[in-house]
Order: sequence, then C-alpha cells, then structure tokens
Amino acid sequence: MQNKTGNSQFNWTRLLPFLVWFKLITPAKARDDLFAGITNAVIVLPQGVAYALIAGMPPEYGLYAAIIPAIIAALFGSSWHLISGPTAALSIVVFTTVSPLASPGSPEFINLVLALTLMAGLFQLLLAFFRFGTLVNFVSHSVVVGFTTGAAIVIASSQVKNILGISIESNGSFLSTWSGVFSAANNTNFYALSVAAVTVVTCLFFKRVLPRWPNMLIAMIISSVFAWWLGADENSIALVGEIPGSLPPFMFPSVDSNVFYDLAPGAIAIGLLGLVEAVSIARSVATRSHQSINGNQEFYGQALSNIVGSVFSSYASSGSFTRTGVNFTSGAKTPLAAVIAAISLAIIVLLFSEMTRFIPIPSMAGLLLVVAYNLIDFHHIKLIFRAGKSEFAVLIVTFAATLVMALEFAIYLGVILSLVFYLKRTSQPNIVEVLPDQHSTTPFFISALGSSEPRCPQLKIIRIEGSLFFGSVNYVKDYLENISSPNVLIIGHGMNHIDIAGAEMLMQEAKRRRSIGQALFLSNLKTQVDEYLRRDEYFESLGEQSFFPSKGEAIQKIYEHLDRDICHNCTSRIFQECKTIIPKE
Repeated sequence: MQNKTGNSQFNWTRLLPFLVWFKLITPAKARDDLFAGITNAVIVLPQGVAYALIAGMPPEYGLYAAIIPAIIAALFGSSWHLISGPTAALSIVVFTTVSPLASPGSPEFINLVLALTLMAGLFQLLLAFFRFGTLVNFVSHSVVVGFTTGAAIVIASSQVKNILGISIESNGSFLSTWSGVFSAANNTNFYALSVAAVTVVTCLFFKRVLPRWPNMLIAMIISSVFAWWLGADENSIALVGEIPGSLPPFMFPSVDSNVFYDLAPGAIAIGLLGLVEAVSIARSVATRSHQSINGNQEFYGQALSNIVGSVFSSYASSGSFTRTGVNFTSGAKTPLAAVIAAISLAIIVLLFSEMTRFIPIPSMAGLLLVVAYNLIDFHHIKLIFRAGKSEFAVLIVTFAATLVMALEFAIYLGVILSLVFYLKRTSQPNIVEVLPDQHSTTPFFISALGSSEPRCPQLKIIRIEGSLFFGSVNYVKDYLENISSPNVLIIGHGMNHIDIAGAEMLMQEAKRRRSIGQALFLSNLKTQVDEYLRRDEYFESLGEQSFFPSKGEAIQKIYEHLDRDICHNCTSRIFQECKTIIPKE
C-alpha cells in the first residue's frame, strides 16, 4: 500500500508539476511574485504589439500570445522564472511561412497561423513523449553564458533608439541597429533621454536602498509622472498608446490537407526553435538562481502552451528572454509570478487598456537596459576564462554569433563548436604509463609522467583514460605501435565504453605483436568492456591468457614468461617478483 501510494504521488507530480512548487508558496514569496507579475504585465504591452506586427497579425494577437501560453508553460514547465510568450524569432518564422499562403492580417491568415501553432505544439509534444529533452544537455554552460551575454547586448541595443527618441532605418540586426543609431544620433530627443535616465536611476536607487520593493514598477510610475510633467505630447515623448480591450477568443483552427504540407516545414522549424529558445533561456536564468532544469519537462510545458494557446487565438510562443529577465530581476520566486503576469495582462487589456497610453516608451526602454545588464553573468565569464582556451572560445564564438546572426543560429553554432572540442578530447584519450611505487609497503601504482624511477625493459604498463571507440582508435593504435617493450599491459578501469572499431583495433594489435613474438594483455576491465571483448572472434584472437581481473595477478602471470636472461642482467627490479632473482656476476 505504501509503495502504491508513493508511486501514485510520483506520477501525479510528474503529470502536474505545479503541485511541487505550489506547496512552497509563502506570503512573502507570493508578494514578490505579485510585484514581479504586475511589472511583467506592463512590460509586455508594447513588446507583444510589436511582435504581432512582425508576424503579420493584428496587434491584439501579440497580447493574446502572452496570456494563455504563459499560464500553461508556467504550470507544466520546470523553470521557476521562465515566462513564455511571443518572440521576435518565432514571429519572423510565422510570417515567412504563412505570408505566401494568405494576405497578412486577413481571417484566412489568422486561421493558418493558429493552425501552424497547433502543428508546432503537437510536434513538440511528440519530442517530449520520446524524451528528447535530454538533447539540451549538449548545450554547454559556456554556450549558455555566451548566448545570455550576447542576447543581453542585442536587447540593450534594440532599445537605444527608444532611449534617444529617434527613428532609425534598420533590418533589426545588431550592426544595422547601431549603424542607424549613429546616423540619427544628431536628432536625439533629450526629453525622451531624460525620461529613460530617470527610469534607470530610480530603478537602481530603489534596488540599492529598498531591495525588497518593486523597483521596476516604482521606476515606471515615477517616469510616467515625470513624462507627463515634461509634456509628453508637446515634446514628442513616445507613449505606448491604447490597446484593444478584449480577451483571447476561443477559435479552433482548421486546415485542409493541401495546406498542411505547406505548413509542415514551418511547424517543425518553429517547434525546434521554440524548444531551443525556451530551454536555453531557462538554463541561463537557472545558472543565476541555482535551480535544476528538467529539459524534457520544459518540452512538455512548451508543447502544451502552444497546443492550448492555438485554440485561444494565441500564435506561436516560446520562452521570452526579455520577460524572463524582467521576471528574475524583479524578484520572482515561483512560477506563480508568470501566472500573475498573464492574469494582470488580461485585466489590463480588458479593463484598463486606456491607461497604457500614459506609459512612456523611453521608460520601458530604460527598464530593459537594466534587465540586459543584469543578464550578463560577469562571475561565470571570469570562471570560464580561467577554465581553459576551448571553453572560453565556445563562449566568445557564441557571444559574437549572437550579435551578427539570428539568436537561434548562434546557439546552434555554439553547440556545434562545443561538440567539436568534445570530440577532439574524446578522440585523444589520456594514456598514462604507470609504475609500482618503490616507496610503498603495499603494491601501489603511480603515474610515470615526470618520474625518474626505473622501467622494466620487458613490460610496459599503461592506463587508458577514455572510451575506445571509432573516433579514438587511430590515436591509441599509433601509441601502441610506438611501444618498443615486447609485452604491454593495458589497465582498463578508465575505459567506460568500447565499440566494434575499438575491439577490432585491440584484436589486430594482439595479432601483430604475436607475429613478432610479443604480447598484449588486459586487466581491470569494466564489465561492459570485458563482455564485449569476450565475443566470438575478438576473444578467439585475444585469447583467454590475455585477460586478468587485476594488475597484481596480471604481473604475476606475465612475469613467468619473461626472458630470464634479461631479468638476471636487469638492474631495474621494479616488481615484487624481481626480488627473488639472483643477479649474474
């Protein structure tokens, strides 16, 4: 009964992960989540409208995509700070996929976009079902830090035009944005700049003096009053403006078979891109909050958010870097903040849509500048720099690619580079010569690297530290062929894996040595490696006499077959067995 109850509880928490964090909410945490959620709801207003326009959708659909998907992803994901909603990358893919099939903004276009979202969600659910969430383990920490740093710079750069109150010509890229900023810098609106400055100073002041207060929300209110005092209309200070006041309507998308095939490639691209974005953002914030992320659970959360969102007029969503950053820096403690943000946004859209016309856009830009700075993890950048050239190279390449490429491709590039370095390391496993410790009273082996201890002229003992697979066989083969000792003992407790290429290499090396009167021996093999090498042809070629359970037994048996003439004249005498030999005079 106890096991049954335990299993039942386990299954329920996996099915409904929000049951875990919901029990941890305290009044203090709820207050922090409330302030973070309200701040986030206001932040997403202009952002959601802008992303909807990029996707070719009516403005209100950008806000719809920030309500339902945010709630579902928070309830069924694993990150306590990730907030889902519309993103620039997904909006662009949506537009390029559907615009050839229907006129942007038309009812047919909207239906196809929602159908595309549903298909993307079902594809994500399929990946989650087969537990492909473990693939995110290939996104190394260096990639995450580099991506986070680059994305923070991109976010900050995108807001410079709003801070300066200028209009620029740009294709949205980092370089194009700054080129436009420098060209239009002479037209800086100092009233807008002052509003942004007041926002940043106020936010930093309250964060330093009263850290438990909602500094971003307070800064937004004070800057809005300041903009009103300056005369926003008279001095061309851009405001968010009014938004449509309606909740997401229920509408099940429909699509015929012909259009299905046209949408399928885009749905797969959106599904993959959305998952990479969401998990990468969740992991990047987790490095700051010290939370463990379940990649596959995030897959479920994102899949369900798109599936449910598609029937509530929400187009493709994923983790939002900006909103997640605001959520974390605003002091959110649990996913309740994301739920509050979505509910607050729905209330604002429904009841207070007219009030948004008083919020100055330079103030929003100032807050995003603070968010961007807080996303740069200087501590881990310093640690990665000290860790080694390969890790820092991954960080730099990912960071640079984030500035000059689309964010998703920067992640792919970082992952590929990480795998290249990983394969380089695994293709050259560490091979260490070992010797008996002459100063130890018990049989104990030490590394011969840098040691002046004598060597046995007839037996060389090496330890292979790494898997023996197709990528490393040539490196190990060259090492073995360059050993002049007639007998070689390989200590295998460092080999976790062997494949057919590794087994073939050992078999051929044993045959080669046997043909010239030499021998190859193996000891301390792990169970998987030992069982693999005892198969048919491999075991027949290597021979039972080549396998030993321990180094001591191996040396004892090998010693019996050493050339006694060489032993009598040897002065090394490094093994215990050598002590019984009487040297020739």
